[in-house]
Amino acid sequence: MAPNTSKNTSPPSVPKAIKFAFGGGAGMGATLFVQPLDLVKNRMQLSSVGEKTKAYKSSLDVIIKIVRNEGITTLYNGLSAGLLRQATYTTTRLGVYSTLFERFVGKQGRQPTFINKCAIGITAGAVGAFIGTPAELALIRMTGDGSLPAAERRGYTNVFNALIRITREEGILTLWRGCLPTIGRAMVVNAAQLATYSQAKQTLLNSGYLKDGIGCHFVASMISGLATTAASMPVDIIKTRLQNMKVIDGKPEFNGALDIFMKVLRNEGFFSLWKGFTPYYARLGPHTVLTFILLEQMNKAYFKYRGIDSVPQL
Repeated sequence: MAPNTSKNTSPPSVPKAIKFAFGGGAGMGATLFVQPLDLVKNRMQLSSVGEKTKAYKSSLDVIIKIVRNEGITTLYNGLSAGLLRQATYTTTRLGVYSTLFERFVGKQGRQPTFINKCAIGITAGAVGAFIGTPAELALIRMTGDGSLPAAERRGYTNVFNALIRITREEGILTLWRGCLPTIGRAMVVNAAQLATYSQAKQTLLNSGYLKDGIGCHFVASMISGLATTAASMPVDIIKTRLQNMKVIDGKPEFNGALDIFMKVLRNEGFFSLWKGFTPYYARLGPHTVLTFILLEQMNKAYFKYRGIDSVPQL
């Protein structure tokens, strides 16, 4: 009797727990390299709050002033918060994205459309952002602390000290301050970053100019990083200022995201919504490259260990 060859077999996949661990590990590995650029970006976005003059002329000016006034190790302030953010936010978003992506692919192995990829990215970003907001809040405050007057600095020693003190001094709900713009930013970032990376990689492979490897992953990541930076910066600057604001005598600096948006437009100009574009892209581009390359290589290593030649595409 002839064997049944019509039976569909599911494409190989990584177990969910390992998938989430790979996502977090890739993000944390990338953060070790780009943390100084995150600090520069946050300092630029927080500059000119309540001031008429620019605190910094450029990204290089930020770095020079930080090194001269605070020491070179200050460039890594907030690293513990950055790593916790990746362990929570990136672990969740990449894990959810990979899981939903495989569900769309299904047994037939068909690639989701670009709209499907955007929808998957938006969902993954929203879930990851909610879980990662406390670490994000700590990161913003720790990287921005040096720009405050000495008497107003919070002086958090590490991310856990920050989370404990925020809870004790301002209430546990403060850990989710700026949650909505954080989720909004994450939805934009993930729709742009994950969907654009996947689409760019698919287009590059279909063109025949590049084979599936680090070169292809690098080009797709840089395209993804540029699109993500342009799309997400206005939301990011609002989120950053909202999470760093102080409450003085029971009165907050801002009345919400819309208030920040209007004050930036009125006091600093429309293009200030993209303030810190260079360090943001310089940080997001390499972070995207490193995250996806590490993720792809971990996936390949896993399938090689399992003796499987066919590696599903992200």
